[in-house]
Amino acid sequence: MTRPPDTAPASADWAQQPERSNLAILRLMVWISLRLGRRVGRVVLCAIAAYFVLFAPRARRASRAYLGRALGRPATWADGFRHVFSFASTIHDRIYLLNDRFDLFDIEIVGAEALHAALAQQPGALLIGAHLGSFEVLRAVGRGQAGLKVAMLMYEKNARKINATLAAINPAASDDIIALGRMDSMLQASARLEQGCLVGMLADRRLGDDATVDCEFLGKMAPLPLGPFRTAAMLRRPVFFMTGLYLGGNRYRIHFEPLADFSAIPRGERDAAIRAAMHAYAGRLTHFCRIAPYNWFNFFDFWQEKP
Repeated sequence: MTRPPDTAPASADWAQQPERSNLAILRLMVWISLRLGRRVGRVVLCAIAAYFVLFAPRARRASRAYLGRALGRPATWADGFRHVFSFASTIHDRIYLLNDRFDLFDIEIVGAEALHAALAQQPGALLIGAHLGSFEVLRAVGRGQAGLKVAMLMYEKNARKINATLAAINPAASDDIIALGRMDSMLQASARLEQGCLVGMLADRRLGDDATVDCEFLGKMAPLPLGPFRTAAMLRRPVFFMTGLYLGGNRYRIHFEPLADFSAIPRGERDAAIRAAMHAYAGRLTHFCRIAPYNWFNFFDFWQEKP
């Protein structure tokens, strides 16, 4: 069921939280990581993760609520630390991935055959992911493999933040960001698809009064944003669920799974196809959250379970 615009579901809550990142600190981490190495940088990450587990109570409560659902048992302090450390690790590894240090990582790709088969039928495909693992590992691998160049569609406000972050790490990487909400956003995305690029979106957070559809996620109905799937239908391409799971240490595993194909759906059947794709998306998100529970990085009250 679509939520009315005056409802404030939990997935809008993340946008109200203050940013804790600081570009000066980020640049310092970039310098430490590139000059002193990944091993030294990860020692710093342990202290950062411990700090947030101890002194960010709101995020800690949200982490425990989510982990309880994903793990099927009450989450412990150790679970909370592992959750935050996994998040910090994917952010830290972005420094190396954006600077083409693929030699530092063991990256496995699952499901690429189906993606390449779709690309052989027509240029371009859409990837719909979540704040699950690392999207950057996919973009980095795409830059290193012919035919897998990846661009990212995101809200303009978020695009500005991401571009500022990327500029602190590797300014060239910001060319892969397409800001939504502009007059030419869909034209840019369509042009990238025609060039054979993959265009990615994250579909587990809404912004402002975006319309949502309630889908079952980890055993309870949750409001998921309609916008990414409407965009996918407008762009008329095959859609794949994508996630780059962090497996600990230097290991990542990228998954591609067919989710929907909007390339030949009649206009009158589009709404039903969008809703079917959203429920399928929620099912795959649940699946991967259960097999890699410390990889979902939404540290806010997603289900609105607070009193």
